[in-house]
Amino acid sequence: MSSHFTEERPRILVVDDEKVIRDMLADFLGMEGYIVRTAEDGTSALGELSKGHYDLIISDLKMPKMGGIALLDEISKTAPDTLTVIMTGFGTVETAIDAMKRGAYDYVLKPFKLDEVVHVIQRGLDKQRMAAENLRLREALSLYKVSEAIQASLSLDQVLETIADSCLNEVRCDLVSTWLDDGEGNLFERQHIRSENLPEDARLGAIDAGKIVEHLRSDATLIEQGARGLRFFAATPEVSLSSLVAVPLRIGQRFMGFIALASYTKGRRFEEGQRKMLSIIASRAAAAIENARLYQDLQATFQQTIQGLAKAIDKMDRYTAGHSDRVALYAVFLARRLGLPAHEIEIVRQSALMHDIGKIGCVLNLNKPGKLTQDEYEVFKKHPVYGRDILDPIKFLHPLIPGVHLHHERWDGRGYPLKMKGNEIPIIARIIAVADTYDAMTSDRSYRRALPHEVAVAEIERCSSTQFDPDVAAFFTENIETYRDEQRDAGIEVPE
Repeated sequence: MSSHFTEERPRILVVDDEKVIRDMLADFLGMEGYIVRTAEDGTSALGELSKGHYDLIISDLKMPKMGGIALLDEISKTAPDTLTVIMTGFGTVETAIDAMKRGAYDYVLKPFKLDEVVHVIQRGLDKQRMAAENLRLREALSLYKVSEAIQASLSLDQVLETIADSCLNEVRCDLVSTWLDDGEGNLFERQHIRSENLPEDARLGAIDAGKIVEHLRSDATLIEQGARGLRFFAATPEVSLSSLVAVPLRIGQRFMGFIALASYTKGRRFEEGQRKMLSIIASRAAAAIENARLYQDLQATFQQTIQGLAKAIDKMDRYTAGHSDRVALYAVFLARRLGLPAHEIEIVRQSALMHDIGKIGCVLNLNKPGKLTQDEYEVFKKHPVYGRDILDPIKFLHPLIPGVHLHHERWDGRGYPLKMKGNEIPIIARIIAVADTYDAMTSDRSYRRALPHEVAVAEIERCSSTQFDPDVAAFFTENIETYRDEQRDAGIEVPE
Protein backbone atom coordinates (compact mmCIF):
# COMPACT_ATOMS: atom_id res chain seq x y z
CA MET A 1 0.00 0.00 0.00
CA SER A 2 2.51 2.62 1.11
CA SER A 3 4.87 4.15 -1.44
CA HIS A 4 8.54 3.31 -1.13
CA PHE A 5 9.32 7.03 -1.17
CA THR A 6 10.51 8.18 2.23
CA GLU A 7 11.91 11.30 3.86
CA GLU A 8 15.44 9.85 3.34
CA ARG A 9 17.54 10.94 0.37
CA PRO A 10 16.07 9.61 -2.88
CA ARG A 11 17.92 6.69 -4.49
CA ILE A 12 18.68 6.92 -8.21
CA LEU A 13 20.02 4.24 -10.54
CA VAL A 14 21.86 5.44 -13.67
CA VAL A 15 21.92 2.89 -16.51
CA ASP A 16 24.12 3.56 -19.56
CA ASP A 17 26.68 1.52 -21.49
CA GLU A 18 28.95 4.60 -21.74
CA LYS A 19 31.08 4.84 -18.58
CA VAL A 20 31.71 8.57 -19.08
CA ILE A 21 27.98 9.36 -18.97
CA ARG A 22 27.43 7.04 -15.96
CA ASP A 23 30.23 8.64 -13.97
CA MET A 24 29.31 12.21 -14.93
CA LEU A 25 25.65 11.74 -13.91
CA ALA A 26 26.63 9.89 -10.72
CA ASP A 27 29.01 12.69 -9.64
CA PHE A 28 26.64 15.51 -10.48
CA LEU A 29 23.49 13.92 -8.96
CA GLY A 30 25.52 12.94 -5.89
CA MET A 31 26.43 16.61 -5.41
CA GLU A 32 22.73 17.42 -5.70
CA GLY A 33 22.07 15.25 -2.61
CA TYR A 34 20.88 12.01 -4.21
CA ILE A 35 22.11 8.49 -3.45
CA VAL A 36 23.34 7.23 -6.85
CA ARG A 37 24.32 3.79 -8.13
CA THR A 38 25.17 2.87 -11.72
CA ALA A 39 24.71 -0.08 -14.09
CA GLU A 40 26.17 -0.67 -17.58
CA ASP A 41 23.06 -2.25 -19.15
CA GLY A 42 19.56 -3.51 -18.43
CA THR A 43 20.69 -6.88 -17.09
CA SER A 44 23.05 -5.25 -14.57
CA ALA A 45 20.28 -2.80 -13.64
CA LEU A 46 17.95 -5.68 -12.74
CA GLY A 47 20.70 -7.08 -10.54
CA GLU A 48 20.88 -3.77 -8.69
CA LEU A 49 17.09 -3.67 -8.33
CA SER A 50 17.13 -7.12 -6.74
CA LYS A 51 19.43 -5.80 -4.00
CA GLY A 52 17.31 -2.80 -3.00
CA HIS A 53 14.72 -0.23 -3.95
CA TYR A 54 15.30 2.83 -6.14
CA ASP A 55 12.99 5.81 -6.36
CA LEU A 56 14.03 6.66 -9.95
CA ILE A 57 15.93 5.01 -12.79
CA ILE A 58 17.45 7.06 -15.58
CA SER A 59 18.31 4.74 -18.45
CA ASP A 60 19.77 4.94 -21.92
CA LEU A 61 17.55 3.64 -24.68
CA LYS A 62 20.09 1.62 -26.72
CA MET A 63 22.38 -0.71 -24.79
CA PRO A 64 23.85 -4.20 -25.35
CA LYS A 65 22.37 -7.28 -23.61
CA MET A 66 19.19 -5.44 -22.55
CA GLY A 67 18.06 -2.05 -23.84
CA GLY A 68 15.89 0.61 -22.21
CA ILE A 69 12.54 -0.67 -23.55
CA ALA A 70 13.13 -4.25 -22.32
CA LEU A 71 14.36 -2.87 -18.97
CA LEU A 72 11.22 -0.72 -18.72
CA ASP A 73 9.02 -3.80 -19.23
CA GLU A 74 10.85 -5.64 -16.44
CA ILE A 75 10.66 -2.65 -14.08
CA SER A 76 6.88 -2.45 -14.60
CA LYS A 77 6.65 -6.05 -13.33
CA THR A 78 9.16 -6.06 -10.47
CA ALA A 79 9.21 -2.42 -9.27
CA PRO A 80 6.05 -0.69 -10.53
CA ASP A 81 6.40 2.21 -8.05
CA THR A 82 9.80 3.22 -9.47
CA LEU A 83 9.90 6.18 -11.89
CA THR A 84 11.82 5.69 -15.15
CA VAL A 85 13.39 8.44 -17.27
CA ILE A 86 14.70 7.44 -20.73
CA MET A 87 17.80 9.03 -22.33
CA THR A 88 17.76 9.07 -26.11
CA GLY A 89 19.28 10.72 -29.19
CA PHE A 90 17.36 12.84 -31.69
CA GLY A 91 16.96 9.92 -34.08
CA THR A 92 15.04 7.79 -31.55
CA VAL A 93 12.59 10.33 -30.11
CA GLU A 94 9.63 8.33 -31.41
CA THR A 95 10.92 5.25 -29.56
CA ALA A 96 11.27 7.35 -26.38
CA ILE A 97 7.67 8.53 -26.76
CA ASP A 98 6.62 4.90 -27.17
CA ALA A 99 8.47 4.18 -23.91
CA MET A 100 6.35 6.81 -22.14
CA LYS A 101 3.26 5.05 -23.41
CA ARG A 102 4.66 1.89 -21.79
CA GLY A 103 5.00 3.62 -18.44
CA ALA A 104 8.17 5.75 -18.53
CA TYR A 105 7.78 9.05 -16.70
CA ASP A 106 9.72 11.26 -19.15
CA TYR A 107 12.72 11.37 -21.50
CA VAL A 108 15.78 13.60 -22.02
CA LEU A 109 17.63 14.15 -25.30
CA LYS A 110 21.32 13.49 -25.73
CA PRO A 111 23.50 15.48 -25.64
CA PHE A 112 21.86 16.95 -22.52
CA LYS A 113 22.58 19.73 -20.10
CA LEU A 114 22.99 18.49 -16.55
CA ASP A 115 20.60 21.06 -15.11
CA GLU A 116 17.90 19.82 -17.54
CA VAL A 117 18.38 16.29 -16.21
CA VAL A 118 18.12 17.54 -12.62
CA HIS A 119 14.95 19.46 -13.48
CA VAL A 120 13.28 16.32 -14.93
CA ILE A 121 14.36 14.23 -11.93
CA GLN A 122 13.16 16.81 -9.38
CA ARG A 123 9.82 17.14 -11.16
CA GLY A 124 9.37 13.37 -11.16
CA LEU A 125 10.32 12.94 -7.52
CA ASP A 126 8.01 15.80 -6.52
CA LYS A 127 5.19 14.05 -8.35
CA GLN A 128 6.10 10.79 -6.58
CA ARG A 129 6.17 12.58 -3.21
CA MET A 130 2.70 14.07 -3.81
CA ALA A 131 1.35 10.68 -4.89
CA ALA A 132 2.82 9.12 -1.74
CA GLU A 133 1.24 11.82 0.43
CA ASN A 134 -2.14 11.33 -1.23
CA LEU A 135 -1.79 7.58 -0.72
CA ARG A 136 -0.95 8.08 2.96
CA LEU A 137 -4.04 10.25 3.36
CA ARG A 138 -6.20 7.62 1.67
CA GLU A 139 -4.63 4.94 3.86
CA ALA A 140 -5.32 7.00 7.00
CA LEU A 141 -8.97 7.48 5.99
CA SER A 142 -9.29 3.81 5.06
CA LEU A 143 -7.69 2.75 8.35
CA TYR A 144 -10.06 5.01 10.28
CA LYS A 145 -13.08 3.50 8.53
CA VAL A 146 -11.82 -0.05 9.09
CA SER A 147 -11.15 0.66 12.77
CA GLU A 148 -14.62 2.16 13.22
CA ALA A 149 -16.23 -0.85 11.52
CA ILE A 150 -14.23 -3.32 13.61
CA GLN A 151 -14.96 -1.62 16.92
CA ALA A 152 -18.66 -1.12 16.12
CA SER A 153 -19.42 -4.84 15.99
CA LEU A 154 -20.03 -7.36 18.75
CA SER A 155 -20.22 -10.22 16.26
CA LEU A 156 -17.02 -12.22 15.86
CA ASP A 157 -18.01 -13.19 12.31
CA GLN A 158 -18.54 -9.52 11.37
CA VAL A 159 -15.22 -8.49 12.92
CA LEU A 160 -13.39 -11.17 10.93
CA GLU A 161 -15.30 -10.27 7.75
CA THR A 162 -14.23 -6.61 8.13
CA ILE A 163 -10.60 -7.66 8.64
CA ALA A 164 -10.70 -9.85 5.52
CA ASP A 165 -12.31 -7.13 3.39
CA SER A 166 -9.71 -4.53 4.45
CA CYS A 167 -6.81 -6.93 3.82
CA LEU A 168 -8.07 -8.01 0.40
CA ASN A 169 -9.04 -4.54 -0.80
CA GLU A 170 -6.62 -2.21 0.97
CA VAL A 171 -3.48 -4.30 1.44
CA ARG A 172 -4.31 -6.15 -1.80
CA CYS A 173 -3.33 -9.61 -0.63
CA ASP A 174 -4.45 -12.91 -2.15
CA LEU A 175 -4.96 -14.88 1.07
CA VAL A 176 -6.12 -13.90 4.57
CA SER A 177 -5.53 -16.52 7.26
CA THR A 178 -6.60 -15.63 10.81
CA TRP A 179 -5.64 -17.95 13.67
CA LEU A 180 -7.16 -17.70 17.15
CA ASP A 181 -6.48 -19.24 20.54
CA ASP A 182 -9.17 -21.78 21.48
CA GLY A 183 -8.97 -20.80 25.16
CA GLU A 184 -6.81 -23.80 26.06
CA GLY A 185 -3.57 -22.62 24.51
CA ASN A 186 -4.15 -24.22 21.09
CA LEU A 187 -4.43 -22.26 17.85
CA PHE A 188 -6.95 -23.00 15.11
CA GLU A 189 -7.54 -21.34 11.76
CA ARG A 190 -10.74 -19.35 12.29
CA GLN A 191 -10.72 -17.64 8.90
CA HIS A 192 -9.33 -18.62 5.50
CA ILE A 193 -10.33 -16.18 2.75
CA ARG A 194 -8.80 -16.11 -0.72
CA SER A 195 -8.97 -13.43 -3.41
CA GLU A 196 -11.50 -13.86 -6.19
CA ASN A 197 -8.69 -12.98 -8.63
CA LEU A 198 -7.00 -16.33 -8.01
CA PRO A 199 -7.95 -19.39 -10.07
CA GLU A 200 -10.43 -21.52 -8.15
CA ASP A 201 -8.25 -24.60 -8.44
CA ALA A 202 -5.07 -22.83 -7.26
CA ARG A 203 -3.69 -24.64 -4.21
CA LEU A 204 -2.27 -22.02 -1.87
CA GLY A 205 -0.55 -24.31 0.61
CA ALA A 206 -1.12 -24.59 4.36
CA ILE A 207 0.37 -22.13 6.82
CA ASP A 208 2.47 -23.57 9.64
CA ALA A 209 0.99 -21.78 12.65
CA GLY A 210 3.64 -23.11 15.02
CA LYS A 211 6.54 -21.64 13.03
CA ILE A 212 4.80 -18.28 12.64
CA VAL A 213 4.03 -18.08 16.37
CA GLU A 214 7.60 -19.04 17.24
CA HIS A 215 8.87 -16.23 15.01
CA LEU A 216 6.38 -13.61 16.25
CA ARG A 217 7.20 -14.33 19.89
CA SER A 218 10.86 -13.46 19.27
CA ASP A 219 10.45 -10.82 16.54
CA ALA A 220 7.41 -8.59 16.06
CA THR A 221 8.20 -8.28 12.33
CA LEU A 222 7.50 -11.05 9.83
CA ILE A 223 7.84 -10.08 6.18
CA GLU A 224 9.30 -12.58 3.75
CA GLN A 225 9.68 -12.21 -0.01
CA GLY A 226 9.50 -15.02 -2.53
CA ALA A 227 10.68 -18.53 -1.70
CA ARG A 228 12.00 -17.45 1.73
CA GLY A 229 8.40 -17.30 2.93
CA LEU A 230 7.85 -21.00 2.20
CA ARG A 231 9.56 -22.00 5.47
CA PHE A 232 6.38 -20.78 7.22
CA PHE A 233 4.20 -23.22 5.26
CA ALA A 234 3.36 -26.75 6.38
CA ALA A 235 2.29 -27.63 2.82
CA THR A 236 4.03 -25.94 -0.12
CA PRO A 237 1.76 -23.86 -2.42
CA GLU A 238 1.40 -25.05 -6.00
CA VAL A 239 1.57 -21.42 -7.15
CA SER A 240 4.62 -19.22 -6.63
CA LEU A 241 4.63 -17.24 -3.40
CA SER A 242 5.49 -13.58 -3.93
CA SER A 243 5.28 -12.34 -0.35
CA LEU A 244 4.17 -13.23 3.17
CA VAL A 245 3.43 -10.96 6.14
CA ALA A 246 2.10 -11.87 9.59
CA VAL A 247 1.28 -9.82 12.71
CA PRO A 248 0.23 -10.96 16.19
CA LEU A 249 -3.17 -10.44 17.83
CA ARG A 250 -2.52 -9.32 21.39
CA ILE A 251 -4.41 -7.89 24.36
CA GLY A 252 -1.69 -6.40 26.53
CA GLN A 253 0.89 -9.18 26.83
CA ARG A 254 -1.63 -11.94 26.14
CA PHE A 255 -1.12 -13.65 22.77
CA MET A 256 -4.51 -14.37 21.13
CA GLY A 257 -3.39 -15.50 17.67
CA PHE A 258 -2.20 -13.87 14.46
CA ILE A 259 -3.22 -12.62 11.02
CA ALA A 260 -1.15 -13.85 8.04
CA LEU A 261 -1.45 -12.45 4.52
CA ALA A 262 0.05 -14.00 1.40
CA SER A 263 0.52 -12.61 -2.08
CA TYR A 264 0.78 -14.96 -5.05
CA THR A 265 0.69 -12.15 -7.65
CA LYS A 266 4.00 -11.61 -9.41
CA GLY A 267 5.57 -8.28 -8.49
CA ARG A 268 3.16 -7.58 -5.63
CA ARG A 269 5.29 -7.67 -2.50
CA PHE A 270 4.46 -6.51 0.99
CA GLU A 271 6.66 -3.80 2.47
CA GLU A 272 7.00 -2.25 5.91
CA GLY A 273 4.10 0.14 5.19
CA GLN A 274 1.70 -2.76 4.74
CA ARG A 275 3.00 -4.50 7.85
CA LYS A 276 2.50 -1.35 9.95
CA MET A 277 -1.04 -0.90 8.67
CA LEU A 278 -1.83 -4.57 9.30
CA SER A 279 -0.42 -4.21 12.83
CA ILE A 280 -2.77 -1.29 13.51
CA ILE A 281 -5.72 -3.27 12.14
CA ALA A 282 -4.65 -6.24 14.30
CA SER A 283 -4.51 -4.14 17.48
CA ARG A 284 -8.08 -2.91 16.87
CA ALA A 285 -9.17 -6.40 15.85
CA ALA A 286 -7.74 -8.03 18.99
CA ALA A 287 -9.83 -5.77 21.24
CA ALA A 288 -12.92 -6.33 19.07
CA ILE A 289 -12.39 -10.12 19.03
CA GLU A 290 -12.09 -10.11 22.82
CA ASN A 291 -15.30 -8.05 23.14
CA ALA A 292 -17.10 -10.34 20.70
CA ARG A 293 -16.05 -13.41 22.68
CA LEU A 294 -17.18 -11.82 25.94
CA TYR A 295 -20.49 -10.97 24.28
CA GLN A 296 -20.82 -14.56 23.06
CA ASP A 297 -20.18 -15.76 26.61
CA LEU A 298 -22.85 -13.36 27.86
CA GLN A 299 -25.27 -14.60 25.21
CA ALA A 300 -24.52 -18.19 26.20
CA THR A 301 -25.19 -17.31 29.85
CA PHE A 302 -28.40 -15.62 28.73
CA GLN A 303 -29.52 -18.74 26.87
CA GLN A 304 -28.60 -20.98 29.80
CA THR A 305 -30.57 -18.73 32.16
CA ILE A 306 -33.65 -18.96 29.95
CA GLN A 307 -33.31 -22.72 29.54
CA GLY A 308 -32.87 -23.13 33.30
CA LEU A 309 -35.96 -21.07 34.09
CA ALA A 310 -37.95 -22.94 31.43
CA LYS A 311 -36.93 -26.26 32.98
CA ALA A 312 -37.98 -24.94 36.40
CA ILE A 313 -41.47 -24.27 35.02
CA ASP A 314 -41.74 -27.74 33.49
CA LYS A 315 -40.61 -29.38 36.76
CA MET A 316 -43.70 -27.98 38.53
CA ASP A 317 -45.82 -30.84 37.24
CA ARG A 318 -45.08 -33.96 35.21
CA TYR A 319 -47.94 -33.13 32.84
CA THR A 320 -46.30 -29.85 31.77
CA ALA A 321 -42.89 -31.43 31.06
CA GLY A 322 -41.64 -30.28 27.63
CA HIS A 323 -44.51 -27.82 27.19
CA SER A 324 -42.29 -24.73 27.06
CA ASP A 325 -39.91 -26.31 24.53
CA ARG A 326 -42.78 -27.38 22.26
CA VAL A 327 -44.48 -23.98 22.44
CA ALA A 328 -41.15 -22.41 21.47
CA LEU A 329 -40.84 -24.71 18.44
CA TYR A 330 -44.40 -23.94 17.26
CA ALA A 331 -43.92 -20.22 17.89
CA VAL A 332 -40.66 -20.07 15.92
CA PHE A 333 -42.20 -22.00 13.01
CA LEU A 334 -45.10 -19.53 12.99
CA ALA A 335 -42.86 -16.45 13.31
CA ARG A 336 -40.83 -17.60 10.31
CA ARG A 337 -43.97 -18.19 8.23
CA LEU A 338 -45.13 -14.70 9.15
CA GLY A 339 -41.83 -13.29 7.83
CA LEU A 340 -40.50 -11.80 11.06
CA PRO A 341 -36.81 -10.74 10.98
CA ALA A 342 -34.24 -13.04 12.58
CA HIS A 343 -33.74 -11.00 15.77
CA GLU A 344 -37.53 -10.92 16.41
CA ILE A 345 -37.79 -14.66 15.77
CA GLU A 346 -35.17 -15.20 18.46
CA ILE A 347 -37.17 -13.04 20.91
CA VAL A 348 -40.29 -15.08 20.04
CA ARG A 349 -38.37 -18.28 20.83
CA GLN A 350 -37.05 -17.00 24.15
CA SER A 351 -40.39 -15.51 25.15
CA ALA A 352 -42.16 -18.78 24.36
CA LEU A 353 -39.70 -20.69 26.53
CA MET A 354 -40.44 -18.27 29.37
CA HIS A 355 -44.17 -17.69 28.80
CA ASP A 356 -45.30 -19.64 31.89
CA ILE A 357 -42.55 -18.47 34.27
CA GLY A 358 -45.19 -16.69 36.36
CA LYS A 359 -46.75 -20.02 37.36
CA ILE A 360 -43.90 -20.29 39.87
CA GLY A 361 -45.83 -17.65 41.81
CA CYS A 362 -49.10 -19.59 41.71
CA VAL A 363 -48.86 -21.64 44.91
CA LEU A 364 -51.44 -24.30 44.06
CA ASN A 365 -51.68 -27.41 41.94
CA LEU A 366 -52.93 -26.07 38.63
CA ASN A 367 -53.05 -29.54 37.08
CA LYS A 368 -55.43 -31.10 39.62
CA PRO A 369 -58.18 -33.37 38.24
CA GLY A 370 -61.39 -31.57 37.34
CA LYS A 371 -62.12 -27.91 36.85
CA LEU A 372 -60.49 -25.16 38.89
CA THR A 373 -62.68 -23.36 41.41
CA GLN A 374 -63.35 -19.68 40.69
CA ASP A 375 -60.80 -18.67 43.33
CA GLU A 376 -58.22 -21.02 41.86
CA TYR A 377 -58.90 -19.66 38.38
CA GLU A 378 -58.39 -16.08 39.59
CA VAL A 379 -55.00 -17.11 41.03
CA PHE A 380 -54.14 -18.84 37.75
CA LYS A 381 -54.98 -15.68 35.80
CA LYS A 382 -52.28 -13.82 37.72
CA HIS A 383 -49.40 -15.86 36.26
CA PRO A 384 -48.77 -13.45 33.32
CA VAL A 385 -48.41 -10.58 35.81
CA TYR A 386 -46.20 -12.70 38.05
CA GLY A 387 -44.12 -13.51 34.97
CA ARG A 388 -43.66 -9.84 34.19
CA ASP A 389 -42.71 -9.14 37.81
CA ILE A 390 -40.16 -11.97 37.83
CA LEU A 391 -38.47 -10.72 34.64
CA ASP A 392 -38.68 -6.99 35.34
CA PRO A 393 -35.63 -6.73 37.66
CA ILE A 394 -33.47 -8.62 35.10
CA LYS A 395 -32.62 -5.98 32.51
CA PHE A 396 -31.37 -8.31 29.76
CA LEU A 397 -34.69 -10.24 29.89
CA HIS A 398 -36.83 -7.14 29.28
CA PRO A 399 -37.40 -7.89 25.54
CA LEU A 400 -39.22 -11.08 26.62
CA ILE A 401 -41.75 -9.32 28.87
CA PRO A 402 -44.42 -8.53 26.19
CA GLY A 403 -44.70 -12.20 25.17
CA VAL A 404 -44.74 -13.42 28.78
CA HIS A 405 -47.09 -10.75 30.12
CA LEU A 406 -49.61 -10.65 27.28
CA HIS A 407 -49.92 -14.13 25.76
CA HIS A 408 -53.39 -14.60 27.34
CA GLU A 409 -54.83 -11.44 25.78
CA ARG A 410 -57.56 -12.09 23.20
CA TRP A 411 -58.17 -10.55 19.79
CA ASP A 412 -61.70 -9.56 20.88
CA GLY A 413 -60.47 -7.80 24.04
CA ARG A 414 -61.84 -10.40 26.52
CA GLY A 415 -58.47 -11.76 27.60
CA TYR A 416 -56.30 -10.93 30.58
CA PRO A 417 -54.54 -9.25 32.36
CA LEU A 418 -55.05 -5.93 30.47
CA LYS A 419 -57.99 -6.76 28.15
CA MET A 420 -56.03 -5.52 25.14
CA LYS A 421 -57.72 -5.80 21.77
CA GLY A 422 -56.63 -6.53 18.18
CA ASN A 423 -53.34 -5.06 17.05
CA GLU A 424 -52.82 -3.43 20.44
CA ILE A 425 -51.51 -6.85 21.47
CA PRO A 426 -47.83 -7.26 20.46
CA ILE A 427 -47.32 -9.71 17.60
CA ILE A 428 -45.03 -11.83 19.80
CA ALA A 429 -47.87 -12.38 22.29
CA ARG A 430 -50.36 -13.17 19.48
CA ILE A 431 -48.00 -15.82 18.10
CA ILE A 432 -47.40 -17.43 21.50
CA ALA A 433 -51.16 -17.47 22.19
CA VAL A 434 -51.77 -19.77 19.22
CA ALA A 435 -48.72 -21.96 19.87
CA ASP A 436 -49.55 -22.28 23.59
CA THR A 437 -53.19 -23.21 22.97
CA TYR A 438 -52.34 -25.81 20.30
CA ASP A 439 -49.80 -27.56 22.52
CA ALA A 440 -52.10 -27.43 25.57
CA MET A 441 -54.88 -29.09 23.56
CA THR A 442 -52.65 -31.79 22.04
CA SER A 443 -50.90 -32.71 25.33
CA ASP A 444 -52.16 -34.95 28.14
CA ARG A 445 -53.32 -33.24 31.32
CA SER A 446 -54.27 -34.71 34.70
CA TYR A 447 -57.91 -33.85 34.05
CA ARG A 448 -58.14 -35.03 30.38
CA ARG A 449 -56.45 -36.89 27.58
CA ALA A 450 -54.75 -35.07 24.69
CA LEU A 451 -57.11 -33.96 21.93
CA PRO A 452 -56.42 -35.21 18.37
CA HIS A 453 -54.44 -32.88 16.10
CA GLU A 454 -57.42 -32.33 13.76
CA VAL A 455 -59.66 -31.30 16.68
CA ALA A 456 -57.07 -28.81 17.93
CA VAL A 457 -56.65 -27.26 14.47
CA ALA A 458 -60.42 -26.99 14.08
CA GLU A 459 -60.65 -25.26 17.46
CA ILE A 460 -58.03 -22.68 16.45
CA GLU A 461 -59.96 -22.05 13.21
CA ARG A 462 -63.20 -21.68 15.21
CA CYS A 463 -61.62 -19.17 17.59
CA SER A 464 -60.01 -17.10 14.83
CA SER A 465 -61.05 -13.41 15.13
CA THR A 466 -62.30 -13.95 18.70
CA GLN A 467 -59.51 -15.48 20.76
CA PHE A 468 -56.80 -15.34 18.10
CA ASP A 469 -55.46 -12.87 15.54
CA PRO A 470 -57.13 -14.14 12.34
CA ASP A 471 -53.94 -13.76 10.27
CA VAL A 472 -51.80 -15.61 12.79
CA ALA A 473 -54.41 -18.35 13.18
CA ALA A 474 -54.67 -18.73 9.38
CA PHE A 475 -50.91 -18.99 8.94
CA PHE A 476 -50.84 -21.66 11.64
CA THR A 477 -53.66 -23.81 10.29
CA GLU A 478 -52.47 -23.48 6.68
CA ASN A 479 -48.86 -24.43 7.42
CA ILE A 480 -48.99 -26.78 10.42
CA GLU A 481 -49.06 -29.88 8.21
CA THR A 482 -45.84 -28.80 6.50
CA TYR A 483 -44.25 -28.31 9.90
CA ARG A 484 -45.43 -31.73 11.10
CA ASP A 485 -43.97 -33.36 7.97
CA GLU A 486 -40.64 -31.65 8.61
CA GLN A 487 -40.67 -32.89 12.20
CA ARG A 488 -41.47 -36.46 11.13
CA ASP A 489 -38.65 -36.35 8.56
CA ALA A 490 -36.30 -35.32 11.38
CA GLY A 491 -37.47 -38.28 13.46
CA ILE A 492 -39.40 -36.14 15.96
CA GLU A 493 -42.73 -37.37 17.28
CA VAL A 494 -45.77 -35.18 16.57
CA PRO A 495 -49.29 -35.20 18.09
CA GLU A 496 -51.67 -37.71 16.44
